[in-house]
Amino acid sequence: MSTKDYLEKDYYKTLGVAKTAKPAEIKASYRKLARKYHPDANKGDAGAEEKFKEISEAYSVLSDEKQRKEYDEARSMFGGGFRVPAGSRPGSGGFNFDLGDIFGGAGDAGGGLGDLFGTVFNRGGNRTTAQNRPRRGADVETETTLGFGDAIDGTTVALRLTGEGACPTCRGTGAKAGTMPKVCPSCSGTGQSSRNLGSFGISEPCKECHGRGMVVDDPCPACTGSGRAMSSRTIQTRIPAGVADNQRIKIPGKGAPGERGGAAGDLYVRVHVKPHPVFGRSGSDLTVSVPVTYPELALGSEVKVPSLRGAPVTVRIPPGTQNGTKFRVAGKGVRRKDGSTGSLIVTVDVKVPKDLNSKARSAVEDLREATAGQDPREDLLERAKEA
Repeated sequence: MSTKDYLEKDYYKTLGVAKTAKPAEIKASYRKLARKYHPDANKGDAGAEEKFKEISEAYSVLSDEKQRKEYDEARSMFGGGFRVPAGSRPGSGGFNFDLGDIFGGAGDAGGGLGDLFGTVFNRGGNRTTAQNRPRRGADVETETTLGFGDAIDGTTVALRLTGEGACPTCRGTGAKAGTMPKVCPSCSGTGQSSRNLGSFGISEPCKECHGRGMVVDDPCPACTGSGRAMSSRTIQTRIPAGVADNQRIKIPGKGAPGERGGAAGDLYVRVHVKPHPVFGRSGSDLTVSVPVTYPELALGSEVKVPSLRGAPVTVRIPPGTQNGTKFRVAGKGVRRKDGSTGSLIVTVDVKVPKDLNSKARSAVEDLREATAGQDPREDLLERAKEA
């Protein structure tokens, strides 16, 4: 049976008996419930089938004198059972909490109650402790700022990282130069000591070496024997093409170094992109607003439009084009992960001249007279009446 079962499941409640129930009472209650929830009597009822399994599991423990004793002793250590705090349950608004992390350890780091109770219920079984396992290094997060063009094309940046690692003076041994740590005489290098609690034993970190398995007689003056120290390093990291503002890039194996031969953690780089004075971005497309004149829209024209890389491109504007119309220029946007490229989205924006000379003013007045019968707001006013 797993440690989780010992701590979480109330087998007495499952069978509906008191903790002081005699074997005969337990057996009688089991038979009664088994008849009620047996799958043959509840065909197609998944709930009854699950209940029958719970009843059978509870009876298999409580009907065995040895297993029942171990179960009672384990639960008494936690006041009758281990429960997850209400604020820690998924979806409750509290922090993320996973029983798998507790009973089985957290990733490569090992540890958790599974390491503790593995020796409790195996009665001193010989196993590797969490303190002596390779330990994965911590993940590290940093930030960098790129120019707009570098974010589009991709670039290599130098990142300076500061964090805890092996002490450079003693190279992580914790011992003064010229000396070496020795195996802890109390735990023989296991990092664990055992206590006898009667019917079972429990392991705990060795008090002399604090779980390291080694002791230092002459500690390193730089790290005072801990073997760890703050250090800085600079790494060259490739930022892929097309990275977006505030995007988080994962660089595997570039985080904090591991301990006892464990793998290094990962590096996460938060990228900030400087705005461009001309171009904007929408996903894999670049955007640009191009000023045009009224005659260019009314009569049609061809206009030069800048591109981020390379020569300007020509966009043909058909006669009668409305202000704000968008044109798509394929292949002039951002490179996608699949190797294809987005587009350049061109928006035409009429610019009204602030000052007109006499000839231009006369031409505009002639246009106004020529189009006096056209009211561009007529349809708008009619549609407004329908609301």
